[in-house]
Formats: sequence, C-alpha cells, structure tokens
Amino acid sequence: MLLCAPRVKLLVFQQQRTLTSSLAKRFSFNAQPLTASQAQIFFFFSFFAALDKDCIDFLPWLEQIAGAKLTNTLSIGKSVYGSRALFASKVIHAGDCILKVPFNAQITPDELLADIRVSLTDKVGNIGKLAALLMIEINAGQNSRWFPYISRLPQLSDMHSTIFWDENEFSMIRCSAVHKETVKQKAWIEKEFSLVSQAFKEHLPKAIERPAQENFMYAYTLVGSRAWETSRGISLIPFADFMNHDGLSASIVLTDEDNQLSEVTADRDYSPGCQEVLIRYGEFSNATLMLDFGFTLPYNTHDEVQIQMDIPNDDPLRNMKLGLLQTHYTRSVKDINIFHSSYDTFTIKEVKSATGKGIPQSLLAFCTSSLLYRSSRSRELEAHKIILAHINSLIVDHSVCIKELGASNFRFESQRLTVRRKMARELIFGELRVLRSAAEWLIHYCTNLFSAP
Repeated sequence: MLLCAPRVKLLVFQQQRTLTSSLAKRFSFNAQPLTASQAQIFFFFSFFAALDKDCIDFLPWLEQIAGAKLTNTLSIGKSVYGSRALFASKVIHAGDCILKVPFNAQITPDELLADIRVSLTDKVGNIGKLAALLMIEINAGQNSRWFPYISRLPQLSDMHSTIFWDENEFSMIRCSAVHKETVKQKAWIEKEFSLVSQAFKEHLPKAIERPAQENFMYAYTLVGSRAWETSRGISLIPFADFMNHDGLSASIVLTDEDNQLSEVTADRDYSPGCQEVLIRYGEFSNATLMLDFGFTLPYNTHDEVQIQMDIPNDDPLRNMKLGLLQTHYTRSVKDINIFHSSYDTFTIKEVKSATGKGIPQSLLAFCTSSLLYRSSRSRELEAHKIILAHINSLIVDHSVCIKELGASNFRFESQRLTVRRKMARELIFGELRVLRSAAEWLIHYCTNLFSAP
C-alpha cells in the first residue's frame, strides 16, 4: 500500500532555477543550434558543473546501509543558491520511479536509547524525540554510523527559519501572524529542550555533559524541515531530503508499507545534465515555508492570511461565540507541517474573482453573532463590514512594513540580512495580495447586498 508521506515541519533558501541558460550561452556557436557533438559537450559540462564533488561517495555509502540500489537516475549536485539538490543523470520520463529508500536506511526516534524514550514518553513530540537523537549522533562525530549524512546537513549559519532571526530582522514581519507563531514555536522548543536535557542528564551524563539549547533548536529545525511522516512517526530519509521544493510539482514522497520503503515518482520528463529534479513538500503558504523551512517563494499560489478575532471577557455573547468557534474549528494535528491555528483564528485565502468563494463561513458566523437583535439582512451586511474594517486595518499594517523594507539601506547589508529581507518582502507582499483580494470581494458583496431590493 502506498501512502502519501507529508513533509513534517519547519529550510535553505531555494527556488526553481537551472544553470542551463548560462551554460548554453557559454557553449553556443555563432548563435547557431548545437550539433549532436556540441550538445554532448554541453550536457557533459553542465552536468559536471552541477555535481557536488563532496558527495561522490555518499550514495554508495547509503546503498550499503540499505543493502539495495536506491536510484539509477539521480545524482547529488548544487543548486544555484548553493544548497544541495538532486539532478537527473539519465533521461527521466513522467511516471518513472526515480528513488526508493528502504526503512532500514532511514533515521527514526526508535533509535533512541530505551531509557530516554521511556523518560520522554508523550511529553515530547516526535520532532523533539528525533531532534534528541540527532543531537546524540552529532555529538558522536565520526563515531556515529550516520556521520556521512549528518556531516552534509546544512549548518546553522545556512538556516533561515524565523526562530533564528535577531530582533531587528524579526521586526520586519511584525505585521504577519508568523511573528506570533514564531514566539510560540520558540516557547515550545524551549519546553521540550528542558525535558530532553533532563533525560540526557539522567541517562547520558558522559556522552552529552551540557546540552545547549541552541544545539537542540538547530537539531529541531533540521528535523522539522527535512523529515517526513511515516508509519513509525517521522523519519529522516537521507538522499530524498536533498530534493528541493516546487509548489506546483505533483511529485511527493510516498510510503510503501508492503515493501517497507519510501519512494518518489517523477511528475514530468527530465533531461540529463543540469536539470534539477524537484518535489512538493506540501501545499504550503509562505508563512509556513518561512517558519518551518526557512525559505519563501516570490509568488506562492498557496499564500493565506491568519486573522484573529478577539473575544473580550466581558462580552455578553462570549459563550455563544466560543461555541461557534469550536464548531467551525479544525484542530491542528501535532507534529504535522501546517501553520498553527487556534479557536479565534481564521484563514483567509486569495479570492480569484469578485464572484468567487470569499470569506470563511466560520468568520461570518462569528461576526453575525454580535448582531442578534437586527434583521437578517442588516446583520449580514454589518457582519461583512466588520470583517472588511478588520482586513483594511491589516492592509495598512502590511503596507507600512513594505514601505519600511523598501526604505532600508542596502549598501552595507550582510548576505544573511539580504536573504531574510527578501523573505520578509515575499511573505508580506503575498499576504497583502490575499488581503486586497478579500477586501475587493467584500466591497463587491456589500454593494450588491445593499442595492438588492
């Protein structure tokens, strides 16, 4: 049985690009079409340029662990942004199975010492448990059987999840719900670290004498951005996690329980050379990608905005509103890669047209409940106006943030800040696009409702 294995939670700043155009220019001859021999030279040089020479021995090592051949068509290379990526080494056709990684070549929380697993029990989530194991393996250095994999993971300096942003960087996204979610995420990680640290102190006092919270946060983010859900909780899948994200790709990691492996099937044709093979981590907004993975997309069709509607304690209809919220609320599943939500939070997605689907019914019901003593039509109109006022306020906040981002001095900016500023801009522009589409829909709806006989 094949099951979809969604990417878990919480990195490298990446977008779909190839080296083809620049190399094609380098090897073009008088702007004429390439001959067969010239094309061979072009593909050789383009493929060689993309290869990651530090990983030539990685796949043979992993196949030895697995006791099986993992792929005949993929090679490890470097994306144009410097992160590791997988490239087609042979012709790949849509529908081809391009990668199979057996369960025995995957890293799961089951490898934790039994005493530590018992100590953590349900107090620590799957990500925290796997992060604890990863800390142990990192601390073991070359003595770890997973060292060839761990040594090729991104360094802390390469990670751009908002939990690593300093105060000035963090202020760039203060208008977005990501700001508040980041604070919650850090608090959760700190809580789990205290439990993991205590378990280490009791059962591994010599192996890890003074576990640092920063190291746990680093391990936690590595797991959150690279692991997939499996029948065993979550798993780090070496080699597969070198594949970068394309939000429009139909390729995903599937779990085959019958054959005890994870596999990937190509959704399109790939030519050998410098063409990067991509998969989809999930249908995630830039808010989720930024917090959980540490990158954003210039235009993300899955962008959305979290809107929070507060209920004052002295509101006479507080109990009724709470009941409505709980009725319409979909609880988030722990340790699954989704943007967190709570009872008083609503998700607004981009409205493609004035006649398209607009405001969530749960949000409309929430606002309408405040207007019980008015006529049905009057309540509906006023509820939409309440939502519109709230959205307009968010539009102003986002516009101010964008203006501040544009007014900053770029001359002496570090590379890290440049990357994070770009991420902040893409996040806020995407959310602003969603908010404006919702506002236009509301204005159109209210106008028609008001003018109706």
